[in-house]
Amino acid sequence: MNTLNKTLALIALASSSAAFAGTDFDTLDIDGSGAISQSEASVDTELLSKFAELDTDQNGELSKEEYSKA
Repeated sequence: MNTLNKTLALIALASSSAAFAGTDFDTLDIDGSGAISQSEASVDTELLSKFAELDTDQNGELSKEEYSKA
């Protein structure tokens, strides 16, 4: 059920026309972990294309600090 909820949230977010720069960090952080995973970032092609560049500590997630530099 939890996976279904995450999937539905990702689909809803993907259908949004907002660019990632205008998307709130907490909205992208679907699972509430305090970081944006590559999977969560995949709903926005622009964010996904810059993910590796923004992930300065190379841990596979974007912190609020890393995301704010986008």
